[in-house]
Amino acid sequence: MDTTKTKVYPYRWIVLCSYMFINLTIQIQWLTFAPIRSAAMVYYGVSGQWIDFLSMSYMFVFLILSIPASYIIDTYGIRIGLGIGAVLAGISAIVKGMYADYFVLVVIGQMGLAAAQPFVLNAVTALSGRWFPFKERAMAAGFAALSQYLGIIIVMILTPLMIQLSYAGSAISEVTGISRMLFLYGLITLFSAVLSLIIIRDKPPLPPEVEIIKRHSFIKGMVHLFKQRNMIILIILFFLGLGMFNAITTMIDSICLEKGFNVEQSGMVGGIMLIGGVIGALLLPIMSDKMRKRKIFLVICMVGMIPGVAGLHLSTSYELALLSSFILGFFVMSAGPIGFQYAAEVSFPTPESTSQGMILLAGQISGLIFVAGMGSQMGLTVFMYTFIGLAVLALIGSLFLEESPMILDSSS
Repeated sequence: MDTTKTKVYPYRWIVLCSYMFINLTIQIQWLTFAPIRSAAMVYYGVSGQWIDFLSMSYMFVFLILSIPASYIIDTYGIRIGLGIGAVLAGISAIVKGMYADYFVLVVIGQMGLAAAQPFVLNAVTALSGRWFPFKERAMAAGFAALSQYLGIIIVMILTPLMIQLSYAGSAISEVTGISRMLFLYGLITLFSAVLSLIIIRDKPPLPPEVEIIKRHSFIKGMVHLFKQRNMIILIILFFLGLGMFNAITTMIDSICLEKGFNVEQSGMVGGIMLIGGVIGALLLPIMSDKMRKRKIFLVICMVGMIPGVAGLHLSTSYELALLSSFILGFFVMSAGPIGFQYAAEVSFPTPESTSQGMILLAGQISGLIFVAGMGSQMGLTVFMYTFIGLAVLALIGSLFLEESPMILDSSS
């Protein structure tokens, strides 16, 4: 390798931190009303389905815009693609915050934020590939995923503390503080958007690694991607694993209610899953980079998913449910950044945001299917048993993966 043509810039960490900031605020905006669903129903005078729609809109819009967002990022660069997401996020968050008392405008603002998400989320591996040397790319993707999980934790903890409730008997009679909370979140999101527009550049003057092969165009990259055996297996794994995880986190209250847990216990079961994910995203991607291994860590994550799903469904004690939830979060949420980087490597020279967008899209599609199937009480039980079988199937599928050729080349 001709090292005279490469340079690793310290500025890469500033770029990554700026990306993490806007990614974090996008997640806060996604789940703003999730922990205060009943209070939001009273405040706006709407049904629970409308409040749920505010969160579900992110999934529906992602299905529509994921591929176009990847195309724009791959064709016009990170700065243009991520810039579109930043502008959409900043404007929409301010609309949502300034007109917080008008539910229709809140919905419009939320739809704009949902449209911003794929432009931000699909840029992870493209950013790490342009700015970070090969030995740090899974770690960079891990930190990016960490910002998502922190955003979810922040919104789950802070949002209930920022509103005030009045009761008439056991029912909520009055809610205050929602408009102030949405305005504050709007300002923070706008600040993160402006910061990313100022800081993030498409690529450094010199690349961190020499790339002999030029990346394909979006269309050619898509064709190449679906010819790669490892990529097809990975898409199936994300369809199963990410879809199950999205469905379980969406239905965690119902899962815990079936076990007789109260609201506080259900919240803790969901929270400990995110804490496990934060720890996993900090540890496993770094270990994957250090040990120059991808496949074995993906297999380990699939192994860990089985007791996590099985324990969460079959456990009758609160303590065992907490342990199972932590295990599930630790392994599934750390599989994300490792899988993103593995996809970028095995599908190269397909552009990174294309490969990442496809596996995220697979998980969103299956997540919506699984959530719909879990809607009834019978469906919840049947699907949780099905998830145990699908977790075993995902483990078997991961054994057929081959090690990333780029990892093998870097280790030789």
